[in-house]
Amino acid sequence: MSAPSAIEGAVSVRLHVSGGAVRRAEVAVRRPTAAARALVGRRPEEAARLVPLLFSLCGTAQGLAAALACEAALGVDASASGHAAARSLMLDAEAADNHAWQIAMEWPKLLGESPDPQSLRALRATVAALGKALHPDGDGLMPGGGSLRPDPAALGRAVEGIAGWIGSHVFAGPRPADLDSLAGWAARGATAAARLTARLLAPGLAGQGAVGIAALDEDRPSWFGERLAADPAFSSRPHRDGAPAHTGPLARRAGHPLVASVAARHGFGLAALAAARLADLAELPVRMAGALARVAPAPPLALGPARAGAGCGVVETARGRLAHWLRLGPDGRIADFRTVAPTEWNFAADGPLARGLAGLPDGPDLPERARLLAALLDPCVACAISVVGEDGAGRAGSAGG
Repeated sequence: MSAPSAIEGAVSVRLHVSGGAVRRAEVAVRRPTAAARALVGRRPEEAARLVPLLFSLCGTAQGLAAALACEAALGVDASASGHAAARSLMLDAEAADNHAWQIAMEWPKLLGESPDPQSLRALRATVAALGKALHPDGDGLMPGGGSLRPDPAALGRAVEGIAGWIGSHVFAGPRPADLDSLAGWAARGATAAARLTARLLAPGLAGQGAVGIAALDEDRPSWFGERLAADPAFSSRPHRDGAPAHTGPLARRAGHPLVASVAARHGFGLAALAAARLADLAELPVRMAGALARVAPAPPLALGPARAGAGCGVVETARGRLAHWLRLGPDGRIADFRTVAPTEWNFAADGPLARGLAGLPDGPDLPERARLLAALLDPCVACAISVVGEDGAGRAGSAGG
């Protein structure tokens, strides 16, 4: 069971404490550049095969974002084709996988419990079976959509399997609908998700780490494409009209009844972030069942001859919004390639993690509380947390992730 790989980068957090509170949180993302270098000079089909291999996590989302960017550069629109529903299923299946990684592997660690790789393997086998049931030739991430030959029975079993995993390993009973039912479910502690939620609902902790900035409300490829094309630094320092923004489950589910109920009592801090992840998981099987009804056989879309052009692809991942932009040269090969991922938004120097950490009360458990916030925002990479006291010296009790 692999953890985030080195190519994905790393996050470092340095908390400056004085007067009994965090006065400043320095958050830095080390962003790899190997992927962009590996893709420049490649033909779109070659790049599509490489992208999922270059990103160990969210490989499907990364591959589809790249495929959409290639299609846009070549003037192909797959949104009205039969491939759109298949792509939705693939993205949601991967989102379930990525949420499951946190719940089976990372959340138990936050509780001092043992991870559960066996259950995660079972889910991942189901997710792999769904991909095979859509594209038996394994070409579903290619520009043009590959050869879509769905197996309805196998797809139904896969979606049922994902729904069953969420039902048993996350909720183990009815889904909480509001704060009161969430508290009751958490108190029963039937799953690691419930036990962590119980901890986050503790008085004095539930509201800590409040995300005090706006959600990223843009999803237009043209918006991302214009900014990525104009400014290479947008990849590592994205902004919404000069301001930071957050993306991910809380941005998607802030209006969900469960999240709204938690936020009304505790604000948009730790408890609301956990509730948003739970709401996201509960909605996935419902959305996947709807997409199943729209999947139909379809041949690959014709891409046409190689040509110069630029395009951007935007997809939603478990962690938030992902964009790929590329420019094709006159020979049809990739001349420039840029991305902006959820980590760059949520772990920006002035983003939701930095702002959520600023003002936290000091105490021996400060690194642990900081780690909870980082885990719920989910950097998808290693995250190291250190604390610096008023004298500028490092303090015992720092945490790595």
